[in-house]
Amino acid sequence: MKIAVITDSAANLSESYIKEHKNLFVVPLMIVVDGEEFRDQLEISASDVYKKLDHHQVKTSLPSLEDFHQVLDTVRKEGYTHILVINISSGLSGTYNSFRLALDEVNDLEVLHYDTKTLGGGEGFIVEYALELIEKGTDFSEMIPLLEALRYQDSMAFYTINTLKYLRAGGRIGKVEGTIGDLLHIKPVITVNDDGVYVTLSKAFGLKRSLLRMKNILLDEYKDDLIDLIIHYGNNKDVAIELGEKLKLVLNIRKLNIVRLTPVLGVHTGPEIIAYIARRIKE
Repeated sequence: MKIAVITDSAANLSESYIKEHKNLFVVPLMIVVDGEEFRDQLEISASDVYKKLDHHQVKTSLPSLEDFHQVLDTVRKEGYTHILVINISSGLSGTYNSFRLALDEVNDLEVLHYDTKTLGGGEGFIVEYALELIEKGTDFSEMIPLLEALRYQDSMAFYTINTLKYLRAGGRIGKVEGTIGDLLHIKPVITVNDDGVYVTLSKAFGLKRSLLRMKNILLDEYKDDLIDLIIHYGNNKDVAIELGEKLKLVLNIRKLNIVRLTPVLGVHTGPEIIAYIARRIKE
């Protein structure tokens, strides 16, 4: 048995991490600027996207099925017998369903297909865990329940933004309250619920109080538990670094990664996002 993991670029994995794991394959989502398509992370940068966001027509699109089939061909040529396919939430993207239809035609590989019902670092943690399980020799049939436990019991992902206009423009507003937030300067703390759509976890008056609320959510959930923490940012790296240093003083953090949000997700959040994604470490 030789297992490959296939995911999409919404998992926000670094180029170095992808290169280190030979059995990991990433299919990029697409960013469309004024009708021209670009592969997320490969053909357009986050900086380019944010520069164009307010003055050009910027949208996102599903991964190319040609790219997906090329990955499947590579997997076959490299002798893999099993594939674990891990996707961005089906409640936020059609990627999972697009891959599902393509996988229905695959009969020469053993396939497990997992809808993470999350995105960004939350999806990335699930991919990392899957690779850890493969390294440990975990039976293929046992993997989905273990990934479910991480997603629903041992991880959290939530973020705040300075404006809801990008979520509205991209149709990703979900169950998050609309215009009143901007009018009253109320900033939501947004998470992805068990159905894989955005919901408001909390609200605060102003961005600073919203960030304080996010810190308290982490403290309430994890207390002294050992965690890995990802902080996503848009154009506000200095803010993310400062927040990370403060969180290290009050949380038991094994590994902290400050990671710019991949541009295909940044289209919908805008440049002033701060996201916290935590994973409980069981040793």
